[in-house]
Amino acid sequence: ADGELVQYHYGLKDLVTILFYIFIAIILHAVVQEYALDKINRRLHLSKVKHSKFNESGQLVAFHLTSVIWCLYVVVTEGYVSNPRSLWENYPHVYLPYQVKFFYLCQLAYWLHALPELYFQKVRKEEIPRQLRCIALYLLHIAGAYLLNLTRLGLILLLLQYLAEFFFHMARLVYFTDENNEKLFNVWAVVFVVTRLFTLTLYILVIGFGLPRVESQALDPERGNFFSFLFNNILFRMSVLLLVCLFQASVMWRFIHFQLRRWREYWNEQSSRKRATAAATGTRQQTKLLKRDSGYHENGVVKAENGTSPRTKKLKSP
Repeated sequence: ADGELVQYHYGLKDLVTILFYIFIAIILHAVVQEYALDKINRRLHLSKVKHSKFNESGQLVAFHLTSVIWCLYVVVTEGYVSNPRSLWENYPHVYLPYQVKFFYLCQLAYWLHALPELYFQKVRKEEIPRQLRCIALYLLHIAGAYLLNLTRLGLILLLLQYLAEFFFHMARLVYFTDENNEKLFNVWAVVFVVTRLFTLTLYILVIGFGLPRVESQALDPERGNFFSFLFNNILFRMSVLLLVCLFQASVMWRFIHFQLRRWREYWNEQSSRKRATAAATGTRQQTKLLKRDSGYHENGVVKAENGTSPRTKKLKSP
């Protein structure tokens, strides 16, 4: 009826929908590979290792850009940004708007489609464990937010994560085309730190202050209430916040270690270039001095610096 708001719940039929969109994701993956990435690869003539990483980053740039725009549209139109209290108010959020449910199903379908793509793309054996770990983490977090009725919080966290990942893979693409261009890595570093700070703030806001104030504090799996009664316990709440802070601190430590190693390699490269330039300059200067000492050639005759011939003149007899 006109004005009636239709909302949705998750169920077993979601598996059929996800399966359908897995095939759609495989087709879109092949289209991006065939009509964009392969044509660029032919021009760049990359090595096998760089070729594989270029394809990976190219696919993820397209996916992350689409997901960031789509997720930003959803959180703005649903009012999650203008009203942060909506992230925990009326928890559990069992019934979802159509665009929120569809977004989550497409996200699950994409990361599930990445499993057969490891075979289709002939990924090297050394890269498979890393990619499997990445896929498993995304599936765990997205499915957890969807099934545990934390979809609103999950949307904001995915937006922050995808934004940082987009700049990282975009920087890798630019680096593969021009190895001297690393400016986007600096942009990614700033975005990464900002998104980590926002993520930590969001966790503290929702877990520390939001969920403990939910009216329904009883465990009720039928209604989808899994967490409120736990976060009402201050000891459990502080333990969760401590784990979150430790995890974010470990991520930042790895990031700082990576940045320090990259800067050290950059300065070592710059110093080696300066030494090579200084050595070349010294060689040229020595060559010039040798030429001055030995005179110079003019029309096949060696002459001294004042233009006179270096040979001694014979004295004429009177």
